[in-house]
Amino acid sequence: MITPWIGAQKTIIRTFRNMENVHLVPEEEEDDLYTGYNDYNPTFDGEDLHNDEGFQQAVRTSHGRRPPMTAKYPGTAIGGRPIGTAYGSRIPVGTAMGRPMTGAVQDGAARPMTAVRAAGYSSSIARGSVFDPLGQAKGPAPPLETRNEDTPEEKIKILEKKVNDLIEESCLAHARGDLQLSLEKAKEAGRKERALVRQREQTGTADHINLDLTYSVLFNLANQYANNDMYTEALNTYQVIVKNKMFSNAGRLKVNMANIYFKQKNYTKAIKFYRMALDQISNAHNAMRIKIMQNIGVVFIHMGQYSDAITSFEYIMSESPNIKTGFNLILCYYAIGDRERMKKAFQKLICVPLGIDDDDKYIPPNDDPHANMVIEAIKNDKLHQMERERKALAEKYIMTSAKLIAPAIESSFAAGFDWCVDMVKGSQYVELANDLEINKAITYLRQRDFKQAEAVETLKMFEKKDSRVKSAAATNLSFLYFLEKDYDQADRYAELAMSADRYNPAALVNKGNTEFVKEDYEKAAEFYKEALHNDSSCTEALYNLGLTYKRLGRLEEALDCFLKLHAILRNSAQVMYQLANLYEMLEDPHQAIEWLMQLTSVTPTDAQVLAKLGDLYDNEGDKSQAFQYYYESYRYFPSNISVIEWLGAYYIDTQFCEKAIQYFERATLIQPTQVKWQLMVASCYRRSGNYQKALETYKDIHRKFPENVECLRFLVRLCTDMGLKEVQDYATKLKKVEKMKEIREQRVRSGRDSSARGRREGSAGSDSGQSNHGTSAKGERLSVKLKTLPGSNEPYEASTQQEIDASYVDPLGPQMQRPKTAARKRTEEDEFADEELGDDLLPE
Repeated sequence: MITPWIGAQKTIIRTFRNMENVHLVPEEEEDDLYTGYNDYNPTFDGEDLHNDEGFQQAVRTSHGRRPPMTAKYPGTAIGGRPIGTAYGSRIPVGTAMGRPMTGAVQDGAARPMTAVRAAGYSSSIARGSVFDPLGQAKGPAPPLETRNEDTPEEKIKILEKKVNDLIEESCLAHARGDLQLSLEKAKEAGRKERALVRQREQTGTADHINLDLTYSVLFNLANQYANNDMYTEALNTYQVIVKNKMFSNAGRLKVNMANIYFKQKNYTKAIKFYRMALDQISNAHNAMRIKIMQNIGVVFIHMGQYSDAITSFEYIMSESPNIKTGFNLILCYYAIGDRERMKKAFQKLICVPLGIDDDDKYIPPNDDPHANMVIEAIKNDKLHQMERERKALAEKYIMTSAKLIAPAIESSFAAGFDWCVDMVKGSQYVELANDLEINKAITYLRQRDFKQAEAVETLKMFEKKDSRVKSAAATNLSFLYFLEKDYDQADRYAELAMSADRYNPAALVNKGNTEFVKEDYEKAAEFYKEALHNDSSCTEALYNLGLTYKRLGRLEEALDCFLKLHAILRNSAQVMYQLANLYEMLEDPHQAIEWLMQLTSVTPTDAQVLAKLGDLYDNEGDKSQAFQYYYESYRYFPSNISVIEWLGAYYIDTQFCEKAIQYFERATLIQPTQVKWQLMVASCYRRSGNYQKALETYKDIHRKFPENVECLRFLVRLCTDMGLKEVQDYATKLKKVEKMKEIREQRVRSGRDSSARGRREGSAGSDSGQSNHGTSAKGERLSVKLKTLPGSNEPYEASTQQEIDASYVDPLGPQMQRPKTAARKRTEEDEFADEELGDDLLPE
């Protein structure tokens, strides 16, 4: 046995090395009877565990969790590691065999006391070490290892996250209304997803392709194509999804494809895809099937196949009735003229359950303040708002259906309406009966006084009803009498409507209108303000308030009203016109032009607006722009005298007298009794050098107006220049006319102007003295600056100045300006007599 002996030798050598720590018993005490009583097993000594290196090493490392060692010789089970105890400074007496006892110290290390230890603890710890079972003495834990993103799997995960983020960004952009950005994000998500698939194929993990991600990308892309009206691309994308058998329930997307075909008005394919989708949806999804059948019925209506549509709608009304389907069914029956089925469909419509609780639950049951607060809180919650919207929609469909079928189901309109009212009274919509009666009366009014007396009597029946119905009836009566200009009755019924319901904005508007026509503008403004306070969306009150401020001269406040109204009614031509007019009155022509330009985008063929633009540009000195708009105005309405006159004067100013002739000839056709237009035609001929045509025109004017002084003067001059014999006759007539003019003037100066007849004759004499039917008072308002006759040095002037009255002026001189018709101060009658774009009140 060589190996045990060698091991024993090593043990003895190590023992002698530690002998310096062993205290031998003195020889004189060898016979002590109590020797050994103070010796004990050092394993149970825990006083110096902090100094035991073996124990501290076991705590800090996994040394204490090693497999249990055998108690035999060192070097076998422990691989030659010295055995030590937990008490390193004390060694017990060895056995007779020379082998150390259990727990004997071997080279400063201690052997565990047992083979089973608690996890993390060990008895082999060196002396002087600190008890630290959690290993906190070692300091902070090392940092976590960074993830290696270069691996293929990590790259795939990052790419999948990018695709999901792009889909989410696309949906959010669509929710914000940015359709172009949503489509770009959807396309980018598609590109990333294809790159992801290629990467999986390259790494050999094609079996792990995320089909849900692919479906999401394609579905979102198809939706965004459809939202951007790119229907062909959307259909192609949907086809990719539908044809892929790996996508479950992809057949439902044929509904989306059918919707696209419907938008393209390809109704045949829309029906085909709706039916294909219907075949692939099980009966368990009944709500979805009902909606698809409703779409099929609507497509059949657009195709004019009412019988097929009726089949779909009747099935829906028998399985799951709803308001929209019932209304569509009535429309189909009305289209084919089936009276009896119209009645049955109307009865089914008013019996459709809405699933809405009564409003009684919102009435406080007692005086409990907590319960009242709860009821007030739920009165305006989202659920109650949805209920109100659903009920309002149902009432709208019922009212529309009644007004539609009333003339068709019975021999007369009244009888049909009465039948509808009787049916409604026996249904859950009993409160609509009174509204139907009022609509019946209003329908009478729309028949152009056909049954106006019956309408008034019908409305008067509601004077003794409840306050809401009474207010509605009185409001309509007030409106009716206001249109008939019976303002007293209109005011009385407006008062009655206000007393029945003070918060009725329509009644307040009608009351304000009656005060407006009485010219009590301050009081009218108060009623309009009250109507706006009760209903801020009452556009009639806001418009009329702006007109009232305009009459009161409070232009800034009027401008504020119409700007607010423009924010509500973006495309209202009347509002834009009022804004332009107010800016013109505030002497801001650039803003006025800007608003009129916006108005022309709404009503591009309005001749009055175009003429007003021409007038503003003319005032600004821009003749070319003014001519463009005046010419456009003349093109759409060639009978406006002021436009005709401006165009004629424009061509004379630009030395194109021949072109001016056609405009003055049209003015002659419009006003044949006005001699000034014929004189202008003759003057244009004379200025263009056509003296013969000018002479004929003057002769024709003299035949029609023999007492016109200007015509006779030009006849005398032309005949003299042309050497004609008629010159003496015209000169004699001219003297007689001038003498008559002097006599009239003397009579005016003699005091006959005191009587009415004298004033009329004096006015006529003055007119004839100045223009004698030629340049009358209306002619003076044209503000045409006239020039004296050309001098004798001009080619056609042969007579001397002494032969012609020096006070005469040429009606068409070079200094002639276009008449400023818009510069004339507008009277209240003019403003009230404006046409469609004028200051018309908006009665309620």
